[in-house]
Amino acid sequence: MGKETGFLEYDRQDVVYGDAAERVTHYKEFTVPLPQSALRKQAARCMNCGIPFCHTGCPVNNIIPDWNHLVYEDDWQRALAVLHSTNNFPEFTGRVCPAPCEAACTLNLVDAPVTIKSIECAIVDRGWREGWIVPQPAARRSGKAVAVVGSGPAGLACAQQLARAGHAVTVFEKADRIGGLLRYGIPDFKLEKQLINRRAVQMEAEGVQFRTSSEVGVEVSFQALRDNFDAVVLAGGAEEARSLDIPGAELPGVRLAMEFLTQQNKRNAGDDEVRAAPRGTLSATGKHVIVIGGGDTGSDCVGTSNRQGAASVTQLEIMPQPPERENKAATWPNWPLKLRTSSSHLEGCERDWAVLAKSVTALEGAVSGLECVRVEWSGGAMREVPGSGFTLPADLILLAMGFTGPRRRGLLDRAGVKLDARGNVAADTNRYATSEQGVFACGDMRRGQSLVVWAIREGRQAARAVDEMLMGVSELPR
Repeated sequence: MGKETGFLEYDRQDVVYGDAAERVTHYKEFTVPLPQSALRKQAARCMNCGIPFCHTGCPVNNIIPDWNHLVYEDDWQRALAVLHSTNNFPEFTGRVCPAPCEAACTLNLVDAPVTIKSIECAIVDRGWREGWIVPQPAARRSGKAVAVVGSGPAGLACAQQLARAGHAVTVFEKADRIGGLLRYGIPDFKLEKQLINRRAVQMEAEGVQFRTSSEVGVEVSFQALRDNFDAVVLAGGAEEARSLDIPGAELPGVRLAMEFLTQQNKRNAGDDEVRAAPRGTLSATGKHVIVIGGGDTGSDCVGTSNRQGAASVTQLEIMPQPPERENKAATWPNWPLKLRTSSSHLEGCERDWAVLAKSVTALEGAVSGLECVRVEWSGGAMREVPGSGFTLPADLILLAMGFTGPRRRGLLDRAGVKLDARGNVAADTNRYATSEQGVFACGDMRRGQSLVVWAIREGRQAARAVDEMLMGVSELPR
């Protein structure tokens, strides 16, 4: 695959970002695409490994060496076909996936993996520019109807696969626009929303119907879905955010990260402040912002706060600081624990590790600071370091500490499906069937908080399981 000596002749060329001082003035994407000649050289670095470990790293099992070779051969249209054979939405994963495939690349043993993610993104972006991506409606209809609850990446992937198998698919989304986490959880500077819109147009042409502002269990009864559809797929995500149980956490200046991110995405979409902020406007402008949580959502809060003109941004993580480089012999080809610095961090942010928030201080009813203490970890147990307390100035505290599972009120309360020990909908990864006949579950609602690429995988596999249940046999891929 690629050029046999390419990895010896060409160095890894990473994507280039626009200037940080300029990009924080807007919410548009700022990655500078490589020219196609440079991308062909990057694809040529693929080593024709006897065992392509990149396959094991990729949850959707992208056939990476094959489309690398086709890009090297300048056969972009066939590369797109290979890419789409395993991934419905590579323009999403090509932008927001952390690229476990690159961690598993053999060249990552010398810290120079093939630029798989940027090549993937370039293939699909060219496909849209050239008009190669068109609706693929089913040749014949099955006469079966399926309801998909949730329009995040799992729900969208499941819906598209089922529609292409000939089923009448209706997607129910509680928000005013489709996309789920893609729409309102990921900032526009990482994923512009017109990318979601054009996929929706394609899916509608394939027969998928979208019903927004339709929360199942609230505006739409779950029983109505059971009565009017041959199968129901639960793909509502894991939205129950982990709370901060400390004194002062009830103050109005302590808010969930998703409230903050959703409001800004709604403003970018043209919504007025009342519609964008039913619980009150959140703004980091001129404020000292503390983000509690060191993951991707916390990083997104950092980037958004800088764009809103925060006076300062500090991100805290309770775990110790990871090493800058992993021990390859101990971790490769698995996803390693190591220090990761995002583009948002590079725009301006103080980061601190092994810090525990103890209480929120207030002045005249408004947040004024966060009292913290340093912690040590040993054998998986945490203890506070005596005499290490300190206070950070704060006007706005954003909670980005992850999610505990799907929301139970509404949909799950009405559906009556069994939950697993972690509070997720109980279903295996073979049949994706819940405890209720004809009801399936996939994505974060089934597996818990995870990656977009895992959601797409589960949506595709659940679609095959539904198709098999309805038709007795399925030609959909897993």
